Amino acid sequence: MLKKPLSAPRPSDHTYKVLLHSSIIYRMLSLVIQAGGKSERMGEDKALKPFLGRPLIQRVIERLDALADEIIITTNRLDAYAFLLDWHRSRPWAGRGAQEPPPLRLVSDLEPGRGALGGLYTALASATRPIAAVVACDMPFASAALLEAAAQLLVQEEADVVIPRSAEGYEPFHAVYRCSRCVPAIRNALQANQWKVISWFPAVRVRELTPAEVAGLDPDGRAFWNVNTSEEFAAAERLATKLS
Repeated sequence: MLKKPLSAPRPSDHTYKVLLHSSIIYRMLSLVIQAGGKSERMGEDKALKPFLGRPLIQRVIERLDALADEIIITTNRLDAYAFLLDWHRSRPWAGRGAQEPPPLRLVSDLEPGRGALGGLYTALASATRPIAAVVACDMPFASAALLEAAAQLLVQEEADVVIPRSAEGYEPFHAVYRCSRCVPAIRNALQANQWKVISWFPAVRVRELTPAEVAGLDPDGRAFWNVNTSEEFAAAERLATKLS
């Protein structure tokens, strides 16, 4: 039997639409950063590897945190990531209207050993907001603009998933999901012993962001760049230094 997290009830989609109309979409969105990968090609936990002098995951959080009303880090190394809790509470905050940063919590896999699909299930089942933006921890140039536009489209077009398509195919770990519809569909896929991360898509309404739409929001094409090797990590650091 699949595990279900204990969480507060999510606000209704009707409430979400009212808030969207009021231009405060971020109050109804969970940001989930996936840090559960094995980092086999890197040889160390890439989320914790220093990027320009501090853990890469801190950079990803700071690029995206103004989007959301809560932040979740999924990891099976809770002790290794516990430092984020104090760092997050104490850091300066200048987010949208709020006096302090959104709450951050750490969540371990609800279905260990079920790969990327199990990780996505954990992300969406743990979210307490109607919509979740799910991002991999190894994307140093993850795009807040792209995720915000995707969340707007999800509600306006009544989709359950808004997912970009790049030259590599779908980008499920830089996408947004309607939790109430996606969690049951993923649960069914897991119970059917499916492993492919998009195997459940036929059961929900999927809105693809075409490469042309993505280019309008991410004109430099950096959002989906994930760093899997030391060489890629170093190249990303050089680019980040140049851009800053």
